[in-house]
Amino acid sequence: MEKDFYLQYASVEDKHWWFVARRQIIEQVILKLNLPKNAQILEAGCGTGGNLQMLSRYGKVSAMELDEIACQLANQRQVIQVKRGSLPDNIPFNSQYDLILILDVIEHLDDDLSALKALYYKLKPGGYLLVTVPAYQFLWSEHDEINHHKRRYRLTGLKQVVKNAGYKIGYGSYFNTVLFPVVAIVRGLAKLPKQNKNQPSSDLVLPSKPVNQIFKWLFASERYLINRLSLPFGVSILLLARKPHI
Repeated sequence: MEKDFYLQYASVEDKHWWFVARRQIIEQVILKLNLPKNAQILEAGCGTGGNLQMLSRYGKVSAMELDEIACQLANQRQVIQVKRGSLPDNIPFNSQYDLILILDVIEHLDDDLSALKALYYKLKPGGYLLVTVPAYQFLWSEHDEINHHKRRYRLTGLKQVVKNAGYKIGYGSYFNTVLFPVVAIVRGLAKLPKQNKNQPSSDLVLPSKPVNQIFKWLFASERYLINRLSLPFGVSILLLARKPHI
């Protein structure tokens, strides 16, 4: 990701509709897991740390982040001490975890399979892996370029790579489904030739307060469907898998 955009992310991560609603959806999934008291939780690739406060309600949290600026911004939140680390070969923790979250991370990696295998060995038997990724290559946009994405996924492809890494596949679904038509239209229009195309743009510009509230409500409402049914399409994908018991 471009360095300037970490500062942008940090400035909007607590209030932008996409971050807030995704966090509510992730929390709803965690609530259904019945994790043990004082569960060991790892967020691999925590960015600027917007999920850490929420995750800390469900156990003892560890977090790692590759980028130095993002790591500094995450540590400014003073929730936990975020450590520098990378996948697959530089995970700075020796613990075994009940839950590992890798949220919108593996699309940045050349080798997503090796990263998932590395995390497999950090899970306790029966432990959970929670993955989110962007969906559909046809939604590729300047936002993906800015964020240095390597790919977008389909649910079947994500399930296959997670299965190949040794996990037992559990629940999988597209999400951000309600706003999918809006996103698809906006990204389609953005691909049209422009007379003045100087600066690439990210999706994560904070809209007006009323629009932000409406979008947050629409997106977050999907938390009532997650884990109940698999949504047939969406801007993103959520997958829950487990490390088999020995």
